[in-house]
Amino acid sequence: MSNPAESEAIAAARGFVDAFNAQDYEALAGTLNFPHVRLANGRFNTIESHEAFVRQGERVKKLLVEEGWDHTVLLSIDTVHVGDDKVHLAIAFDRCHADGTAYNHFETLWVATLQDGHWGIQFRSSYLR
Repeated sequence: MSNPAESEAIAAARGFVDAFNAQDYEALAGTLNFPHVRLANGRFNTIESHEAFVRQGERVKKLLVEEGWDHTVLLSIDTVHVGDDKVHLAIAFDRCHADGTAYNHFETLWVATLQDGHWGIQFRSSYLR
């Protein structure tokens, strides 16, 4: 990685996974830029603010408990495109049970952006494999 934008975008993605594993929604929101858009299950979901993202954390935690989630393993991050203020990343990760067994595998496209000096993930689109 020789491009500072690429390094910052990858750092935001790694920070997202670390905060997700810690289930720290305040830190997780800090890895994003807003409005934050997610495309999943054929629907766009837009979260307008840091505070709105943190508020949804309890609902997400409940869903993760129901599916038996314990942690997420980041398998790969590949840079697709790099610009001065936007980077496209192809990411693969597994959701795992406490014993380490992967029960969901995701292939994702994330877009990191630079807003007011802050690099964060602003768009996520995932495929469950």
